[in-house]
Amino acid sequence: MPGSVALTFDDGPDPTWTPRVLDVLERAGARATFFVVAPLAERHPLLLRRAVEEGHEVSLHCTRHRRHDKMTAAEVFADAQEGKQTLRDLGHEAADWRAPWGVVAGATKDAADALGLRLVGWTADSEDWRGDGAGEMLACLAPGICPGGIVLMHDGVGPGALRDGCGGTVELLAPLISLCRSRGLEPVPLGELEGPLPDRNPRPVAGV
Repeated sequence: MPGSVALTFDDGPDPTWTPRVLDVLERAGARATFFVVAPLAERHPLLLRRAVEEGHEVSLHCTRHRRHDKMTAAEVFADAQEGKQTLRDLGHEAADWRAPWGVVAGATKDAADALGLRLVGWTADSEDWRGDGAGEMLACLAPGICPGGIVLMHDGVGPGALRDGCGGTVELLAPLISLCRSRGLEPVPLGELEGPLPDRNPRPVAGV
């Protein structure tokens, strides 16, 4: 879709925060993509069902939230394969994959090719895991809100997070969506972005 931007969320689904994120998106009439942790998806399948029913996409984050440069090639492949199968068993055919922490090793690319997954990075990082306020995060994101942009946020508290909840992300969403629309950009799932995805994964690594 021309004039569009993708809002994306990692580390969910979370029974407290994902419903609040979905509530804001529903009120705003905006749609997004959720990169989910497979065991959490198994634990909270109704949240994924709600997301899809409301027009959002469900894609793969991981089975175990580990950096791919700390895993063997076999471990990377097994993690992605298991996660994709878990989502398929729940009725979701994942097309996209965001590696934990955005760390992409050679093994990540090999696994993506073998499993038919498209690797996705981001162009604008909320860094919401730090626990900053919504206004500060919006100012940080503003320069990266552009046609075809991909915004990284989190609807769950993952490893390494400095916050104990996602309230700041929930507060960020409405003003972020307003900012997007003020620039003529409609928030859509990744599958509806016009053209190829931006080639900007911020943490590629060598080896593995």
